[in-house]
Amino acid sequence: MIEPGEDHLTAALREFEEEIGFRPEGPYIPLGSVRQKAGKVIHAWGCEGYFETERLISNMATVEWPPGSRKQVEFPEIDRCAWFAPSDARVKLNPAQAEFIDRLEAALSGRTEKEK
Repeated sequence: MIEPGEDHLTAALREFEEEIGFRPEGPYIPLGSVRQKAGKVIHAWGCEGYFETERLISNMATVEWPPGSRKQVEFPEIDRCAWFAPSDARVKLNPAQAEFIDRLEAALSGRTEKEK
């Protein structure tokens, strides 16, 4: 969610840090946006870096569980973190978000060998 005065990238970095416990450093590769089946628009960027997945520190989300029970329960927003090859990531992502993998690969294929 974009806070007042934020642009999409600033909001994405804040959300990433809140949900993962780590703030990636740029430069950032803009990957555009996609609209998911339910209508939500997702904006994404790529950047080079490494994160030790066992260092994940997720924030908590409060939800009604079970649905309709009026009982509020806290769950980690992210239950695990892992690295995947692009082909595996496409299968694990929301189908609309898999397009980001294609866009990132296209952006990286334009880099020179020295930049890679």
